[in-house]
Amino acid sequence: MKKSFWGDLLRGHQRPRTFSAWQIELTTRCPLRCKMCCREGHHDMARKDMALEDFRRILPHLREVENVVLEGWGESLLHPRLLEIIGLVKKEGAKVGFVTSGFPLTEDYVSELVKAQTDFIGFSLSGATPQTHDSIRLNSHLPRLLEHIRGFQEIKARRKSPLPRLHIVYLLLKKNVAELPLLIRLARDLGIQEIILIHMALVSNAWQEEQRIFGREGGEEYERILTDAEKLARDLKISLQRPSLVPRDAAVCSENPLRNLYVSVNGNVSPCVYLRPPLPPPFLRIFHGVEFRQEKVGFGNIFQTPFEEIWKNPRYEDFRACFSRRKERMEEISAALWDPDKRKGAQSPSLPQAPLPCRTCYKLEGF
Repeated sequence: MKKSFWGDLLRGHQRPRTFSAWQIELTTRCPLRCKMCCREGHHDMARKDMALEDFRRILPHLREVENVVLEGWGESLLHPRLLEIIGLVKKEGAKVGFVTSGFPLTEDYVSELVKAQTDFIGFSLSGATPQTHDSIRLNSHLPRLLEHIRGFQEIKARRKSPLPRLHIVYLLLKKNVAELPLLIRLARDLGIQEIILIHMALVSNAWQEEQRIFGREGGEEYERILTDAEKLARDLKISLQRPSLVPRDAAVCSENPLRNLYVSVNGNVSPCVYLRPPLPPPFLRIFHGVEFRQEKVGFGNIFQTPFEEIWKNPRYEDFRACFSRRKERMEEISAALWDPDKRKGAQSPSLPQAPLPCRTCYKLEGF
């Protein structure tokens, strides 16, 4: 690793680290068949775990990363060396965690994850009742998942450990949005203080398209449900993060390719997980009812090429430059709103184009 690339990192952590988050896919194996997953219809795909020796090649770079999210398109709990990997990441000073279906958990596994001082764990729910959750996340069983969450809370209390911080990740669908009040009360009963509501970012079949509650028009019914949910969450002192139901200009999407990136199980580096799904290319993406074929995006393999070369790849730099220009333009527009002189000479408030692969992504519209 070239010292010039990381600058003065090794002289201390007085300054913020270069990267906010690296998302690293440890495995493509998953025991569930979730209806909202892009892999639905592609269950014959190869299953693979990242070798520990390969993960060690990534380790030195994590000194410059604030958060390491050990997940991709598989269930990270299935990786046989997960606990060891968590320990290795923590030695580099980064916070580490993942989002899980909870399927492979046992009491011993829960205890080991607490003992490892995993920083954060999110639990994926798609309903607040077994009937709804289990019908969307096939092979999952909500009562068993809730028992695992209670197990975490009991062991944390016994060890007097604040870690891991637990939260719920809830995918919003027409089929489950009405259960938000139940979800919030369930979180309170479980001792969970944070719920993150999300949309499907990659829609790849007719069922998923039909289940969207967001779009360019309509959505008043769902907005009322979300507004009521926000009030209930405030009353119960639960943090509820929710997405918009209508498009909003996002200079830089929530995946933030300026400070974040994704590493696949094979070591391929991409700006985000949604640009490199485990599908044969070109993969199908449905965007506001229109079908598009999308090639996977990648700028090099971190197992084969020094990361400095990947990050400085001209194509990767051009990709990020698109978002830098959008960010700068948005700042100019925002400044003009408060400055009459700037407003007089302001040009059209439109943003520069995003990279081509991102133009048919819901994340770019703030969803």
